[in-house]
Amino acid sequence: MTRKPMSGISVCAFDAYGTLFDLSSVVGSCRAALGDRAQALSDLWRRKQLEYSWLRSLMGRHTDFWHVTGEALDYAMKAQGIDDLGLRAHLMEAYLIPAAYSEVPAALQALRAAGLKLAILSNGSPSMLTSATSASGLESLLDAVLSVESVGIFKPHPSVYRLVPDRFECEPASVAFMSSNSWDAAGAAAFGFRVIWVNRSGQPRDVLPASPHLEVDSLACLPTLLQP
Repeated sequence: MTRKPMSGISVCAFDAYGTLFDLSSVVGSCRAALGDRAQALSDLWRRKQLEYSWLRSLMGRHTDFWHVTGEALDYAMKAQGIDDLGLRAHLMEAYLIPAAYSEVPAALQALRAAGLKLAILSNGSPSMLTSATSASGLESLLDAVLSVESVGIFKPHPSVYRLVPDRFECEPASVAFMSSNSWDAAGAAAFGFRVIWVNRSGQPRDVLPASPHLEVDSLACLPTLLQP
């Protein structure tokens, strides 16, 4: 992919979980109790969390992401043969305060200094996002924290992406959207955003009707890639 800088950007919108916040820190807080089941639990929890969000959207049976996260954890723990209510409570509490990736604060500060508006656009419920941004110290760097709860359906439904241009009164093409999820990057590109896929683990791109415009392995390079 070309790494030519994107110009004409007015808003930088970020997915939250896996893009700004490191989900490995959640299960990592209980690694001693989980032992060699930690990674399997983490992977299955995340996979079921996303699957349930998509299935609920297709069923027309929306509930907030906190509830979906709990349902996915219940499945993952059962699949791993874990029956421990105390551990479940600890994992759910840890999900409220995930650690930000190390490069995130400096990258957001540089983008803000360049005159760009910054926002989160996430499946997360408002209370989850408030907790995560406050605990990580990112709250003061953001102009808006947008949750799917205001439209009652999860990504990648177009009404979710519409929240950003509606909030900032701008055209989709002036929004740079960053996500670590290939399917989310595709959904945002299909909507009309200029999309950067943050492919931290070197995954192959999903074969979907739209594709990200750029691919990076960290947010650290964003200040050199995005220009007003």
